[in-house]
Amino acid sequence: MSYRPQDGFFRKAKREGYRSRAAYKLSEINQRFRVIRAGQVVVDLGAAPGGWLQVAAELAGPRGRVLGFDLQPIQSLSGRQVRTFELDVLAQDAAERIGALAEGPVDCVLSDMAPRLSGIRDADRERALALVRKAFDIARSMLRPRGAFLFKTFAGADIAGLLKEMSGAFENVQRVRSAATRKGSSELYVVARGFRD
Repeated sequence: MSYRPQDGFFRKAKREGYRSRAAYKLSEINQRFRVIRAGQVVVDLGAAPGGWLQVAAELAGPRGRVLGFDLQPIQSLSGRQVRTFELDVLAQDAAERIGALAEGPVDCVLSDMAPRLSGIRDADRERALALVRKAFDIARSMLRPRGAFLFKTFAGADIAGLLKEMSGAFENVQRVRSAATRKGSSELYVVARGFRD
């Protein structure tokens, strides 16, 4: 099957005012696992163009707060509970800077980050793993007890050691694939719930 960037989920996102098809991935995963609830504080890493931010803001509601971080600027969203920042998540002081902006512990850390692909499989896998590792480090530094962490990875990525480490930090760690993921994509998500402080 050939790659079709403007499939049903793409068209649905445009029709319903979402910035990307990724909005449906987060919505579906949240329906199944309830990683975001009303009134919570959510950090979204790799937030551009803002599809996950939109869904997170809807789920957290007006009493919640959602902070989005990305290397590139994110067009502002309506809703006072959403703030966005340009930031390199791989920077040495990223966790400290994000923590200061969050102003305290958070309930959920999201990461839909993916590296720019070079076409060199081993190098691309290493970059993807570095992003996941950094997101996990940031999540551990700021999640409140029983918090949740949701991140993107790819089938074949060597994350077995990381998942084992995560199983020690969270009560429940599961892999999941979203129906909104493009056919033929190796993308999958890991949902970690019940952070042990």
